[in-house]
Amino acid sequence: MHDEVDRLVEAWHTERPDLDVRPLHVLSRVSRLARHLDRARRAVFVAHDLEPWEFDVLTALRRAGKPYQLSPGRLLRATLVTSGTMTNRIDRLAATGLVERHPDPADKRGVLVRLTDAGRTRVDAAFADLLTREHAILESLSPDERDALADLLRSLLVPFDSDGDPRPN
Repeated sequence: MHDEVDRLVEAWHTERPDLDVRPLHVLSRVSRLARHLDRARRAVFVAHDLEPWEFDVLTALRRAGKPYQLSPGRLLRATLVTSGTMTNRIDRLAATGLVERHPDPADKRGVLVRLTDAGRTRVDAAFADLLTREHAILESLSPDERDALADLLRSLLVPFDSDGDPRPN
């Protein structure tokens, strides 16, 4: 079985035999897979009238558990965006009725962003459809292969998640 990455690596071997292109076997496949996954996810979001960023914010609130609310600061940490970007996103979601702002009883100057019933209904449906699509993507792997792949990918991601620099000191 050969894929596009095999052809790419073979071409580089021909053109630059002086370079060790072995990382391409893994990382080019991860990159190509990420693009395919992004397309699949976007199709699910479009079907539920959501943008990817809306899904990110709504799922962060949904995962928080009842009453499905977080401070804007917690939301921006969960979604890795700036304060200004998060404010804009909350404004836009509130305008569509998917979230509401409420005073924070623990901080008189603060607000909490709460998922509305409409927001919860929409994100729950989108998430269920997303999982159906993602199960289909992984169906060619056995459960043990899925677990092994998850473990290997975790090993690659942990350095990025811990300090942002995967290079050894």
